[in-house]
Amino acid sequence: MTPIDLYYWPTPNGWKISIALEEMGLPYTLHLINIGKGDQFAPEFLKLSPNNRMPAIIDHDGPDGAPISIFESGAILQYLARKTGQFYGKTERDRIAVDQWLMWQMGGVGPMAGQAHHFLKYAPSMEPPNDLPYAKDRYRNEVSRLYRVLDTQLGKHRYVAGDFYSIADMALWGWVSLWEGQQQTLDDKPNLKRWLDELSARPAVQRGRALAADLRERKRETGEEREAQKVLFGQKG
Repeated sequence: MTPIDLYYWPTPNGWKISIALEEMGLPYTLHLINIGKGDQFAPEFLKLSPNNRMPAIIDHDGPDGAPISIFESGAILQYLARKTGQFYGKTERDRIAVDQWLMWQMGGVGPMAGQAHHFLKYAPSMEPPNDLPYAKDRYRNEVSRLYRVLDTQLGKHRYVAGDFYSIADMALWGWVSLWEGQQQTLDDKPNLKRWLDELSARPAVQRGRALAADLRERKRETGEEREAQKVLFGQKG
């Protein structure tokens, strides 16, 4: 099998695909897209991901044996699950459940948690500082609401889409694992804590999370984060 080309940076959206590839046992070749330096705006990457967002993949053994490139993390997860027949449940009802919780992550948890990180952590440290109490409360509270929804669901089932581990769990784990930076608590969410601990102990999750993790930590330690903010948040529409 020809390795899949993975265009990636160590963020919650990137982890979705590195974890999936590890869980599915698919070989891949890593291509780092340093979003803090603007690699996502390079013309060659925009051919793969016109919305200038990673992750993206190229599967050289795509449908009908022809290569295919895919952007958007949710679409990549669905494609890989169909390709391998793994982590999508066994029935059409299972797949519907996976899809709705995957869409819930993409439309809710990801954007809201991302905004929480932005206004709670990044915006106050910008030059000039943007310490906005309304925005901080807005996104902190919305993430809390979403995590209560997730805790309730996980009180009914072992995993988010049912009693089977799926790509919906992989999509959620990275964002939920950063709950402290979103100023959340798990004290009143025992089901969410149980799920988070179980997934965090999976070897494939650990390998996917560890991919290029040193670059994420080095950015913090060397003060590159502020320069990265200018690239990430200074783009005009």
